[in-house]
Amino acid sequence: MKDAQPRTVYLKDYRVPDYLVDSTRLRFELQPRSTLVRSELHIRRNPAAGTDLPPLVLDGVELELLSVSIDGELVPASRYQELPEGLSIPVDKPEFVLEIHNRINPEENTSLEGLYLSNGMYCTQCEAEGFRKITFYPDRPDVMSTFTTTIVAPKQYPVLLSNGNEIERGTTEDGRQFVTWEDPFAKPSYLFALVAGDLQHVEDTFTTASGRAVKLQIFTEAKNIGKCDHAMRSLKKSMRWDEEVYGREYDLDIFMVVAVDHFNMGAMENKGLNIFNSACVLASPKTATDASYQRIEAIVAHEYFHNWSGNRVTCRDWFQLSLKEGFTVFRDAEFSADMNSRAVKRIEDVSMLRTTQFAEDAGPMSHPVRPDSYMEISNFYTLTVYEKGAEVVRMIHTLLGADGFRKGSDLYFERHDGQAVTCEDFVKAMEDANGVDFSQFRRWYSQAGTPVLDVSDEFDAASGTYSLTIRQSCPATPGQQEKLPFHIPFALGLLGRDGEALPLDTAGNTEQVLEITESEQTFRFHGFAQKPLPSLLRGFSAPVKVRYEYSSEDLLFLMRCDSDEFNRWDAGQRLAFMALEKLQEDFRQQRPLELPPALVNAYRSVLQNRELDPALVAEILALPSAQTLAEHAETIDAEAIIAAREFARRELALALKDDLLACYQRFHDDREYSPSAADIAARSLKNTCLSYLCVTEETEQLALAEAQFAAAGNMTDSAVALAALVNHAPEQVAQSALESFYQRWQQDTQVVELWLGLQSSSAQRGTLENVRGLMQHPAFELKNPNKVRAVIGGFANRNFNQFHRADGSGFDFLAEQVIALDKLNPQIAARLVTPITRWKKYTADLGDKMRAALQSVMDSGKLSRDLYEVVSKSLA
Repeated sequence: MKDAQPRTVYLKDYRVPDYLVDSTRLRFELQPRSTLVRSELHIRRNPAAGTDLPPLVLDGVELELLSVSIDGELVPASRYQELPEGLSIPVDKPEFVLEIHNRINPEENTSLEGLYLSNGMYCTQCEAEGFRKITFYPDRPDVMSTFTTTIVAPKQYPVLLSNGNEIERGTTEDGRQFVTWEDPFAKPSYLFALVAGDLQHVEDTFTTASGRAVKLQIFTEAKNIGKCDHAMRSLKKSMRWDEEVYGREYDLDIFMVVAVDHFNMGAMENKGLNIFNSACVLASPKTATDASYQRIEAIVAHEYFHNWSGNRVTCRDWFQLSLKEGFTVFRDAEFSADMNSRAVKRIEDVSMLRTTQFAEDAGPMSHPVRPDSYMEISNFYTLTVYEKGAEVVRMIHTLLGADGFRKGSDLYFERHDGQAVTCEDFVKAMEDANGVDFSQFRRWYSQAGTPVLDVSDEFDAASGTYSLTIRQSCPATPGQQEKLPFHIPFALGLLGRDGEALPLDTAGNTEQVLEITESEQTFRFHGFAQKPLPSLLRGFSAPVKVRYEYSSEDLLFLMRCDSDEFNRWDAGQRLAFMALEKLQEDFRQQRPLELPPALVNAYRSVLQNRELDPALVAEILALPSAQTLAEHAETIDAEAIIAAREFARRELALALKDDLLACYQRFHDDREYSPSAADIAARSLKNTCLSYLCVTEETEQLALAEAQFAAAGNMTDSAVALAALVNHAPEQVAQSALESFYQRWQQDTQVVELWLGLQSSSAQRGTLENVRGLMQHPAFELKNPNKVRAVIGGFANRNFNQFHRADGSGFDFLAEQVIALDKLNPQIAARLVTPITRWKKYTADLGDKMRAALQSVMDSGKLSRDLYEVVSKSLA
């Protein structure tokens, strides 16, 4: 484990590497507790760094050094210096071959960084700084090298994989097997990958636009071999889409994917050998939900798209992480929008952004898309870098248009192929390709926080002029008290009283992207007989908060008439927010709670509208989550949020029972499962109706859930019905359903994770006592990140009611688990602690208890750098 040294790395201190590595040859002799690693590095002085010969400093953590040689001559131990996290070797020539032998222990590597064992399979995770746990190396992204890798292993590991193309295989004199792989494309060490195990695979081919045949392989354990087809189809669709939309062809002869049960992230884009969390690649109709199918499709696409936006062109340093991740998240979001419902995809992404990324922007770990500093780089694999970074790329796309953005991306790939570059290089390519100036726009990369747009309007009936005034501001964030104006694309439409879109210019365009560049700007539109109703920030054209005084009548009108589907949904959310905020205040003042009839009528009209996409209807019917309400509040009153939301759901369910039942029956059928967009949309609306109906806890409604659970032919219907029973049915019924589900699926790892998460996140059954019980269940494993996320993460992040119990026991439980996890897997511990880091925003009673739990983590002893950074910044 890395020591908790409060050493801060700053972007301003970046220096080019002193030495470059032209080629890297690796040899692994695999043994669970004693793997030998031999590296041969062809090194030369970096001409950009100077002509003197400083010591060669290599990174290395938890390595047993055996020997060091330069140009074939052994270097005595007295000549080099082992550092706390590396090795310093004196150098007397500008070019040389360095050979290092070292030993590592994959079996004891619970951090899941570097080379480790997962269910008897060797695999690696080297991003961001995991390669230094394999061998001594300049482990930084701007040192790019070709790699040749030989893996030697006993025959119990018949599959031996690494980056690139296979060039040799055979048997050693002592009967072990070996395979050698060669990657002809220079890459940084974080993209290195190795897998060895007893695996099976499915295989297919893809013919590129230029006619090359590429072999595609997905590897997994034998028991899961029947769950790879969807991932393979997703991969082929991704490859074709990237050719058609970006002109990017795949460049190697083979592309491999491996499914791994123990993995800190979703997947990793290692060149030619992507390693995936099993949950993000394995699916069958009976074992995976619609959400899993769509997630797998998106993640497969994301990792494949990295072949160009991340691998062929990579980031110069880790401050530039959004260069590859923000761009690639935007690319995979557009791919998913093309494959499914564009409006629903946008709604899902914005919902997550508003709930969790906006909270990150307003919290103690707030940072720009390109951070200025960090203590531990693993802590900056954040929603700000990924999701907000993608929104920044999306804004460039909005400002330039699809054709202009394609010109910019073409120039970017052409100009920087094979290089490690910066966010500035990406923006510069967009500018140069389109003849624009994005100087002000660059502030999105350097300024933290969520901008707020205050919008007001006026109408001059005499001249028929409508004026829209927009004022922008951005709250102070740690280290940034004052913010300069952002360059914000603001998509706008205007509606007449008949619901028709009004022309905004002489060309008759009914939508316009306004460019907000000043603290205050006024835009005028002419030729109106009456005051129009504005449709603001269409499609969520920028990651900002908009404040405009819509009446409930205005919002109802937008829900019915706005041609922008995102804004129809957003109008419904705003209407729900208004109702829920009043309910919260009434609860605090001990006044009787009453749901506004306008909200009921709005939901009824949506339910009865058969022209709308069913998936969009399902999204509109979903009340804002407790987490979203918390982010929206100035001060988080958990008790009031819970009371208001539970009351609203029950009242809606009772008032709309007949409409919900009719809609449920309309979409309830026993057709064969298909993950098509249309079928997913139908199931989404059907199951939204079922979830509402069961809130009433009436016998006839719960009987629908019991019948669906018993007859479900796919995991989506089964899981939704089970959740309804767990949350609303009598104890005996719920327990019986849980037991039968587990007995049926106990051998399927991904389904068991769903089963665990469903219980831990249940407001009804996910009590602290039951969550502790789940941790004692044979299916739970503290060393498995997926199980930890399902149980502990499910309780802390998705079980708002039970986690926020007034006695603070939920916070103490989380602190206790974080302390234990930090000794096993610092990355997971640092990410898991987030729910108690925003204690300052809560009411004093809960906030003080959160802070005490956080302090107990700090006082528990020596923390990893990962956890120390998050906790220390949160307590400051």
